[in-house]
Amino acid sequence: MNLFEKADQGSQRFRFIKLCIFFSGLSVFAQLYLFQPMLPMAAEHFNVSVGDTSLLVSSSTIGMALGLLFFAFKADSYSRKGLMAFSLISSALLTIISTWVPSLSLLIAIGIFKGFVVSGVSAVALAYLTEEVNAAVIGAAISMYLSGNTIGGMSGRILATLIAGEFGWRNAVLVIGIESLILGIIFWKLFPESKFFNPKKTDYHLKMKQMKFFLTNPYMLRLYFIAALVMGVFVSVYNYLTFRLEAAPFSLSHFIIAFIFLMYVFGVFGTMIVGRLSKKFPANNILKIAILFMIVGALLLLSENIYILIFGLALFTLSFFASHTMASQMTALYAKRGKSSATSIYWLFYYFGSSILGSGTGYLLHSYSWNVFIAFLIFSIVIALLLATANKSSKEKKNSLIS
Repeated sequence: MNLFEKADQGSQRFRFIKLCIFFSGLSVFAQLYLFQPMLPMAAEHFNVSVGDTSLLVSSSTIGMALGLLFFAFKADSYSRKGLMAFSLISSALLTIISTWVPSLSLLIAIGIFKGFVVSGVSAVALAYLTEEVNAAVIGAAISMYLSGNTIGGMSGRILATLIAGEFGWRNAVLVIGIESLILGIIFWKLFPESKFFNPKKTDYHLKMKQMKFFLTNPYMLRLYFIAALVMGVFVSVYNYLTFRLEAAPFSLSHFIIAFIFLMYVFGVFGTMIVGRLSKKFPANNILKIAILFMIVGALLLLSENIYILIFGLALFTLSFFASHTMASQMTALYAKRGKSSATSIYWLFYYFGSSILGSGTGYLLHSYSWNVFIAFLIFSIVIALLLATANKSSKEKKNSLIS
């Protein structure tokens, strides 16, 4: 075998990459949002408001954003595999430790630190895939990573809700932590080392030049804001949907609400669908259509009919993951140089959107109503659609300008 041949369909290397990159997404997102379905329990346990408990979720995403800002400069100084394995194992240990934390404020502080640590995965995963995988199957590899994110988010939420309902929320946190530790160890043992990347000393001048380019390039900047808006809206819906379903006219039990998170299966379909469509149609056209369907799904969340609401949630979830998959793929492929910088900035916007909108909309819901809450989210998605419409071509200014 050619040692300098990129991983391709059918090779053992490609199979290990797909499996481990899937496990990494599974671990990160199971941990990152494990508190989301337990926010009502946390609000009751700590005797605080809806907006305050949302900080249990936002703390991790704020930590992610801060970590991604750090790794935008330092990611290339570390082994891709080494950084990701360290992030997965150390974050799992922090999740396990948080089982015994007595106060909300300390739990939030650990959440920030855990988010910072686990950001090492997101900072380099897409860069690794575009470096190590044959161009013909990059879409499939990225879709596998994002499917892991999706299933991790879904399984983490369902498992956390079911265990918390029977054995308390602290035991739910412990189980997710142990599961994530096992996945981290498997990743460490099986994930292939980079062939096309070697760690190098950080050139801060070059990094600043790369980041300035990406942050002033209209095409990339619009993709970054799209990521922030669609992620912020998505997290807002799943943060507070539990409160909506517990109240009249639905009045559903914790057990039934847990299975609402099965809607994440449609997120897997979203990543798979756009992975195939991207081979046949312009990427930005797919992105615009996906965002448009997000708006339709959000509108259906206004319904007081449970079946219409569930259909709307399925469409909304599928469309979000399709939008995110397409935007992240467009970001990674556009950046011919400075890939880790480009993708780190993408995730930075993504998680700041999650943190700011994810908590801010909680206070909006607390002060007004579900209908006002959804109206604001739809307004945010419309802005994302307008930004996507403005991105007519990926050929605006290639980053070959970076020397």
